[in-house]
Amino acid sequence: MKRCMFVDNSSVIRKVARRILGGSGMMVIEAASGREAIEMCAVDMPDIIVADGALPDMQAQDLIRRVRAMESPVVPQVLISLVEVDVGAIMRAKRAGAQGYLLKPFNRPQLLECFRALKIAA
Repeated sequence: MKRCMFVDNSSVIRKVARRILGGSGMMVIEAASGREAIEMCAVDMPDIIVADGALPDMQAQDLIRRVRAMESPVVPQVLISLVEVDVGAIMRAKRAGAQGYLLKPFNRPQLLECFRALKIAA
């Protein structure tokens, strides 16, 4: 079973993601901040990380760089989640090691299609 970490200070976004992805055979873990996400990744790296583009404690690209610098047998796919298309934020995230982005709020078809497009889920 693949593990997906949603890093977002909004408990609603994390809860919606858990409900959608949990039903598709994926384990969803949650972090409310970048610092919490880094601590969790250091213990057990998830297969997928979806990081909010507006974290309260650090820039998303800093989180991505720190995760990419960790030694782990798992190399996660990383997405940045944004409330609007921000080409600058997307490019900074991609330069840091993200594979793409996700717009929020999202619904079930949008989230699942995003994961299918990245060949994360069937």
